Amino acid sequence: MAPSTTSPHTYLELSEEGGGAHKFYEVRIDGTDVTIRYGRIGESGQSRTASHATVARAEATAAKKIAEKMRKGYAPAVAGARQRRAVTRRTIVSQRSTARQAPVLWRFRSGSPAFGIFVDGERCWVGNEQGNVYTLSHEGTVTARYGLPDGVKCIVADDFWIYAGCDDGKVYDLGAKIPHVAYEIAEDVDIYWLDIHDGVLGVSDVAGRVTVIDHEDEFQWSRRSAGSSAWMVRHDEAGVYHGHSRGVTMYDAHTGDERWSVPTSGAVLFGWQEGDEVFAATSRNSVDRISKGGEHRSTYRCDGAVFSCAASPDGRYVFAGDSHSSVYCFARDGRRLWKLATGCGSAYSMQFHEDRLYIVTTDGSLACIDATESAIVSAERGSVPDPVSVKAPAWDAVTPATELETVRAGEVADGVVVECVDEGGRLRVRVVSEGFDPSLRVQFPKDIRRPGARYVVGEVLTSSGGGFYRVRGDIRRLG
Repeated sequence: MAPSTTSPHTYLELSEEGGGAHKFYEVRIDGTDVTIRYGRIGESGQSRTASHATVARAEATAAKKIAEKMRKGYAPAVAGARQRRAVTRRTIVSQRSTARQAPVLWRFRSGSPAFGIFVDGERCWVGNEQGNVYTLSHEGTVTARYGLPDGVKCIVADDFWIYAGCDDGKVYDLGAKIPHVAYEIAEDVDIYWLDIHDGVLGVSDVAGRVTVIDHEDEFQWSRRSAGSSAWMVRHDEAGVYHGHSRGVTMYDAHTGDERWSVPTSGAVLFGWQEGDEVFAATSRNSVDRISKGGEHRSTYRCDGAVFSCAASPDGRYVFAGDSHSSVYCFARDGRRLWKLATGCGSAYSMQFHEDRLYIVTTDGSLACIDATESAIVSAERGSVPDPVSVKAPAWDAVTPATELETVRAGEVADGVVVECVDEGGRLRVRVVSEGFDPSLRVQFPKDIRRPGARYVVGEVLTSSGGGFYRVRGDIRRLG
């Protein structure tokens, strides 16, 4: 039964099971003013107030807003009965390394412990515990800054798309000027790590579960592995590779059926994949190399618990970062080639790209290490360059927004038009422009969908699996 539309205060919540939303929506009427507050349950959220000509109009506006939300599944609730999601953050008692200093070319101080990193041919991404995400050139110049509402868990890439998973349970698409919410994860999932493949999101959590959500942000399947504290999830077209306290388990990407499980020498603290192999960094001072067929191939021994690892694309080199602020390089067969000090804390995450090892650390640094043979030999002899110190510029961060720039049809010279439609109580998006299959759905940000609205997007691409469309570039509302 709908609440009275003349009530001066209405509080609604939407809390979906199995990977959905966990949000509130509150409406207060004060004479001719209507104040709406909305956001994540357990947080203060955002609010806005609008004034109306008469009390009757204010009540009509409030009734319309409430009805819209209830059609979407919101229901009356008691504020404070549900709490903010549980958040577990990685902590390392980082000790100073006794090894010689690594050849750090440049170091960027992001301002707080940093977990998220992604590096490609164009730029380097770093995301920290304060929710700040920066992009830098390979020479260490800051090129952009985003401000997300909560701490960044990780940054992952899926073809052209870049996503940041945050402590608030949301995964933000960073592919346009304005970040938008691409996925929302259920409240009962205490997120440890995320990975995305062809629009399908895999989430590992404190309980040792892995949950898979499709491109429409809809729950697909969830499995509980033999262990707990799952800090590793990696995803490809065949499977989901889940690292937990007992080892690594592979599940079929489509059905969730377990295909194999391989024990590791210690609890898995991080995971990486390259080609037909996965790499598990463990609490027992090692990195385990495992084929995607379930064969344990090599073990790489470090001198401390390993919180991050990476590999070269050809698998020739394996890298590791321990809790003593050291980084390592190994040959494929397990031989340790070198161990050097970061000079800026322990590496929470890392990535190797074109003879450089990029790390993000406990003191909030993104550091670029020259991993060429000549630079490493010089470092082992005690000769390293003076690293360039890069500081965060005093820029205003670009923050997520649900209000879009509105353009008229005659003002649009290029771009693709898509439309938001209601299908069985769920808002879906389809392409309106000619040359596209109108039956295919479009992966589109959840937070800006409005019934019947049309949008202009920079580009629409078919997913690698061919089952849906994905958008690239800025999004504007067609007025």
